[in-house]
Amino acid sequence: MDQDKIEARKRDHLFINLNEDVSSTLSTGFETFRFVHQALPELNFDDVDTTVDLFGKRLKVPLFISSMTGGTAEAFRINCVLAEAAQTGGIAMGLGSQRAGLDHPDLAYTYQVRKYAPDILLFANLGAVQLNYAYTLEHCQRAVDMVQADALILHLNPLQEALQPGGNTRFSGLLRKIEMVCRGLQVPVIVKEVGWGISEKVARQLAGAGVAAIDVAGAGGTSWSQVEMYRLEEERSARVAARFAGWGIPTAESIMQVKQGAPDVLVFSSGGLKSGIDIAKSIALGAVCGGVAGVFLKAAHRSLADVLATITEFQSEIRLCMFATGARNIEELGKVPLIRVTRG
Repeated sequence: MDQDKIEARKRDHLFINLNEDVSSTLSTGFETFRFVHQALPELNFDDVDTTVDLFGKRLKVPLFISSMTGGTAEAFRINCVLAEAAQTGGIAMGLGSQRAGLDHPDLAYTYQVRKYAPDILLFANLGAVQLNYAYTLEHCQRAVDMVQADALILHLNPLQEALQPGGNTRFSGLLRKIEMVCRGLQVPVIVKEVGWGISEKVARQLAGAGVAAIDVAGAGGTSWSQVEMYRLEEERSARVAARFAGWGIPTAESIMQVKQGAPDVLVFSSGGLKSGIDIAKSIALGAVCGGVAGVFLKAAHRSLADVLATITEFQSEIRLCMFATGARNIEELGKVPLIRVTRG
């Protein structure tokens, strides 16, 4: 794809996510779970420890900024704000898909934020399907090197690609190529969805391929079928896209499916997480950390201070959940009981 088209698509995605309602019509499912409140937690609030070690880096809180953007000057500005906030807040960060930077080197700068965040856990990002369109292990290593990343995310987005005119839809044989990357890359590989969740079957396949972590990116947050709906010029195609607003595996359900299919693989939770309570529930369900995209994107569009305030808010809510359930650290939070309640 030529550079002008790539930049236009990136601008469209950024504008639509900032200005339109692109929410899934499904809920994340976290509202169906309740913590068991402990009136006698037998620990002091000041002793609650929210830190977590991941891929050789220590996070102050089990939180990461989910992959969002790159490829335009405005995307670079937002990425710089997010990176500076991640550095100050002690959290991890994922970058948007770097295909634009690989195919058009003069766009690589829009992803290069390491100088603003020298110490953070940073994730490079490519579409896994590009491995069926001439991308190789070398491209994956170049993406990592481009941004001095600690790990690589390969994202899966079959529905989004099928809705895009001229989308990359050759997903056959992709698992073998993901395995090739996992075996050959110099950093850990994380596989994620973009908002429709990972099933038990896919989790089992990915575990066999050797992935280091699975980010469920479940339904309940941004729906990329809705994003693509706003980009489609042909009315009939836009109607088709709109009908998939309720598609996917809700995030809470996807965490449980992934834990069932890949019990020994690290699980990241993302997809519609709105609070530290959602992240705490994710960890109690088996995740090691939680990722947030839209909330941070809108905060970064406003100011660095807003992003930092959002990080503090998430951390405060996680600590409060831990204190009120008697969990001294993140490992103990992963063992606290949840009650599943029936709706209505």
